[in-house]
Amino acid sequence: MPLSDRSPIRDKRGIAAASAQAVIAAFFVLFFLYPLFLALKGGFYDAQKGFTFFWFANILQNETHRGELFNSFILALTTTVLVTIISIPLASINVNYKFRGQNFLTALLLLPLILPPFVGALSVQRFLSQFGILNLLLERLGWIELAQAPDWLGQGFWISAVLQALHLFPVMYLNLVATFANLDPALSEAGMNLGANRMRTFRHITLPLLRPGLFSGGSIVFIGAFTDIGTPLMVGYEKLTAVRIFRELSSADISPRTYSLVLVLLFCTVLLFILGKVIFGNTERSETNKASIAKSSSRLSKVGTLAAWCFFLLIIILAGLPHLGVIITAFAERWYTTVLPETYTFAHMKLVLTEPAIKNTIFNSLRYAGLSTLIDLILGSIAAWLIIRSRPMGHRLLDGLIMLPLAVPGVILASGFVAMTPKGSCFESIGPMRNPLIIIVIAYSIRRMPFVVRGVAAGLQQIPIALEEAAHNLGSTRLSGFFRVTLPLIMGNILAAGVLTFSLAMLEVSDSLVLAQLQADYPITKEIYAQAMSANLDSHNIAAALGVYGMMFLGGSLALASLLLGKRLGAIFRM
Repeated sequence: MPLSDRSPIRDKRGIAAASAQAVIAAFFVLFFLYPLFLALKGGFYDAQKGFTFFWFANILQNETHRGELFNSFILALTTTVLVTIISIPLASINVNYKFRGQNFLTALLLLPLILPPFVGALSVQRFLSQFGILNLLLERLGWIELAQAPDWLGQGFWISAVLQALHLFPVMYLNLVATFANLDPALSEAGMNLGANRMRTFRHITLPLLRPGLFSGGSIVFIGAFTDIGTPLMVGYEKLTAVRIFRELSSADISPRTYSLVLVLLFCTVLLFILGKVIFGNTERSETNKASIAKSSSRLSKVGTLAAWCFFLLIIILAGLPHLGVIITAFAERWYTTVLPETYTFAHMKLVLTEPAIKNTIFNSLRYAGLSTLIDLILGSIAAWLIIRSRPMGHRLLDGLIMLPLAVPGVILASGFVAMTPKGSCFESIGPMRNPLIIIVIAYSIRRMPFVVRGVAAGLQQIPIALEEAAHNLGSTRLSGFFRVTLPLIMGNILAAGVLTFSLAMLEVSDSLVLAQLQADYPITKEIYAQAMSANLDSHNIAAALGVYGMMFLGGSLALASLLLGKRLGAIFRM
């Protein structure tokens, strides 16, 4: 075909790609950047003083606010360090060695993702409070007297850090597994041939090459822990900036100080993200050192296999204890000053499905998650195609814009929607106190779309473009070639990304706690929080029952996503 005949077709494709890119960018500008702008603007505007730095300066000068910000930083840093200590040896063993039962153990490592840590905090109270299981066991051993038993929860700092670490380490682990798999084994072999032992080789060769994986996983972990509100609320550690923002956003009177706190929190997360990118996220060196020879995994001896099993099981058991406690609490009828419940019942599990107000929260979550996933799959798949295949002008900017929500905590985005829907505004009708369906769905979709884009993009990168060109040369149109060649090959990635996005949206915490203010609009996580804070004796059991249903659903979803993607699942959690 002459070039002149192809030019109009190319022009049409270019116009279509530019139009699609403009639509997706407009969606993010309107429902991501604009709410953030309003929230940040609210920190510098006072109805009486007009534009002012008073509130922002007040926060920086206030010792309480500075202390809360410092606590947030230390909590996030501690969590990230714990996650790194757990994840590096797990990923290294999984990639470099083969042993019996390896697939079973690595599958169990994903279990912590099936339950938000703030739900697991329900059972931690049962384990570690003054009259909890640990002290009861110590009393039976004759080591302590229950009346003088310590409260192991303390101020809640270490419990929050450990719970967050045990929940988030699979994110770092998946990133490191993908990074380890791409390392060139020739580099390590060269180091050992030059006389370096394994530890020195790892410290000077392997560890520097792990920086991209450490940054990708560590950024998500740090920002997640830095802005988490659910876990600290449940364990009583509330001297944090994110918790203060949540408290003030949930009150009837929101002052400019609230949005100034949002600005400070956003500034800190972006600054820390940039610093991490500069220090750990330089991928240039990694990309130039891809494997030149096939990586071979050594088979462990019986002693090595036993050691690997012990290490894996230790992490799995520690991470699984909160989940086990939630399950037992959901089925417990009488559980007072005993190690295990005296009697069990299905009443709480049944009540969740029969009580209209509680059952409605499940339907709300299904509706919110379903609609947001539909938006993510449509816009995210198109965005992935634009970024990987079409590459119109500005596609890198689009990629950065879509990934930006990973660096912006949910509580900050939620505050933007609160600022967008005040009383008397044109958006009041979709505000938290009226009908928040639209803003909750959009908040869910904005925060989860990066996972869809990364999942679909990973599939497109695995498919040679030559297949599409061959179909086109045989007479197929671009559209027909996509549906008959490309789509079947990436369908597993699309389904996995959709399943993962839907399941994570079902148990979204930050946006749910802030944006769902009326009981009729509560999703599952907000109802769990409400039940946990209730003085009703059965409320913790009901909250645990809701948590069990969430675990069952999310566990099945993650298993399906892992089955569809395998080791490529870690690509979804990259920034």
